[in-house]
Amino acid sequence: MRLFEGASWWRAALALLAGCAQAASMAWPFEALNFSFFWGGLNAGQSVWWLQLLALGLLAWLLTPSRGRTGGARLAVGYGWLFATAWLAGSFWWTFIAMHTYGGLPALLAVVAVLALAGLLALFYAAACGAFVALAPENKILSAIVFAAFWLLAELARGTWLTGFGWGAAGYAHVDGVLAAYAPWLGLYGLCALAAWLAMTLAGLAKGASWPERLAGLAVALLVLSLPPVYRMLAPDMTTSSGRLGVALLQGNIPQDEKFETGTGVPLALRWYAEQLQGSSASLVIAPETAIPVLPQQLPPEYWDGLQARFAKGPQAALIGTPLGNHEQGYTNSVVGLKPGLAQPWRYDKHHLVPFGEFIPPMFRWFTEMMNIPLGDFNRGALVQPPFEWQGQRLSPNICYEDLFGEELGPYFGDPAQAPTVFVNVSNLAWFGKGLALDQHLQIARMRAREFARPFLMATNTGATAIVDHRGVVAATLPRDTRGVLVGEVEGRNGVTPYAWWVSRFGLWPFWIAALGLVLIAARRGLRKR
Repeated sequence: MRLFEGASWWRAALALLAGCAQAASMAWPFEALNFSFFWGGLNAGQSVWWLQLLALGLLAWLLTPSRGRTGGARLAVGYGWLFATAWLAGSFWWTFIAMHTYGGLPALLAVVAVLALAGLLALFYAAACGAFVALAPENKILSAIVFAAFWLLAELARGTWLTGFGWGAAGYAHVDGVLAAYAPWLGLYGLCALAAWLAMTLAGLAKGASWPERLAGLAVALLVLSLPPVYRMLAPDMTTSSGRLGVALLQGNIPQDEKFETGTGVPLALRWYAEQLQGSSASLVIAPETAIPVLPQQLPPEYWDGLQARFAKGPQAALIGTPLGNHEQGYTNSVVGLKPGLAQPWRYDKHHLVPFGEFIPPMFRWFTEMMNIPLGDFNRGALVQPPFEWQGQRLSPNICYEDLFGEELGPYFGDPAQAPTVFVNVSNLAWFGKGLALDQHLQIARMRAREFARPFLMATNTGATAIVDHRGVVAATLPRDTRGVLVGEVEGRNGVTPYAWWVSRFGLWPFWIAALGLVLIAARRGLRKR
């Protein structure tokens, strides 16, 4: 409570409200409040770029008048923590559904768990806000740059440390809008930094800046906002077509509370997916994560043999989500590939595992034992695994939230001749009910498509099953919570975007170095003043 000594209640409330608005900007949650502006629509599930800038701009405005006052840095820590806690809890509140509805965790404990995770991750942003107020220069133009550096460090830390959980990062609100064209150059974290810089620039324009600073800041902001549309008009496409492929994406809609039950969900899944795999005429058939919810050795011999025989000859192939392994060697969450000419099925093993779901962090087994969820410690696959090559395309699968980590997809582009032409994501988001997780996951895939200029095929249990083209545009999708097959075409792409080139070689280190360098310069100037 000492953090907020001297703060007015309305400023604290404004920080909370702004955090909620930032969460809503990732995927608009209100179907009853859909309408359009001249700068874009406001539809359920859509990203709202201008709302994100407004929300973060409100936080920046709260930080601006605190400088030079007693307790300014302390209050900034409090406002930053309130903002980030509301934003993050509002972004992944649906984890409550997995823990309580399907995991059996008491509702109060599930709420506490969501808030605790949000509050802990919010400490990154609280520290960034406090350090910014303590060290930022008086010049508003330079101050905005320093704020962007601190904010970028907080986003990087949350997205990479302790396995990383960057869900709901500020940049995802800009998968549409004027900043989206920067994605193939700077990637998600670059958009986070740009958004933070613009937010603080707007705050400086609104309050505290001199007229020369306001004019200079406005000129630079308009330049940054105008470059993307000009570039889209003048620049050629960064990639070239590698051909088209007919696909069928299967959405089984198996109820989550029955999915792993041997008397209900398992036979339903085995029957329905077998029918679709056997009967499809598409060149490539894709079944979602754990579509076959049991190990191959637990299946009737004729079931697995029948699937292999189905795709052993002819013009068709399949990618099927299923667990693999045994007690001695361990288990993997995998995708199996079947096509003519293979002595053994091709496989992809999930690399980035989910804490508490696919591995149990040290000292937290007591927590997972309180939930009725099929948990376990899975083996990790390699960071880079060979693509599934089919009809001129190199298909690279990822499972569940692996597409959240663009820096881990980047190494696939180290050799352009072997780079994926199509990404395939298989997921089961039924754990999270009808919450915004489905819409947010679609925005994540769209951001990766923009970064790498690669289409995404999304095959899921309950949604969002979709075909996303290399520009991040949703070309086709199935209705949520229905059983069906999405049939369409995907156009693969060759070539490497600037972001794919540098992230494949240097990872996220350029961002870390640039942001830390700016912070150290600001800290040195701040110490000199004292």
